[in-house]
Amino acid sequence: MEFNDVIRLRHNVRSFEDRPVDREMLDDLVQVALTAPSSRNSKSSAFLIVEDKDTILALSQMRESGSGFMKDAAAAIVVLGDASKTDLWLDNCAISATFLQLAATDRGLGSCWVHVCGRPRSKTDASLGDAEGYVRNLLGIKDNMRVLCVIALGYPKENQ
Repeated sequence: MEFNDVIRLRHNVRSFEDRPVDREMLDDLVQVALTAPSSRNSKSSAFLIVEDKDTILALSQMRESGSGFMKDAAAAIVVLGDASKTDLWLDNCAISATFLQLAATDRGLGSCWVHVCGRPRSKTDASLGDAEGYVRNLLGIKDNMRVLCVIALGYPKENQ
């Protein structure tokens, strides 16, 4: 696909076919995301591929609104930043996540960014904590790693 076509076609997809995404394709998306530029070439971005349906369902519950659609995604990629490498981990992750989403579009996949960093789990119940803490605990993420977002992935339903 031509680059301008990828840019034109990329949009948020929140409704997915019940069809798995090949692990090789998911690995390829991560490899593309790892080529993204980073501050002082710090390479502070990392990725965690989630294919287990129960774990994806649990991720869909990280926030009371804005993440529920993830339950139907074929896969999710958690975008992490190593805060011990640079204070610009967030910026580096955002660039990497964008590369990942563009690569997904190029391969015929739909995607949607679900923001995690700085988001509460509930707008009305602070006792539930924040989305990042929820994801960190759910997936056993190391202390030095921060969670910017989760990219939901799958083949888009035709009625999108």
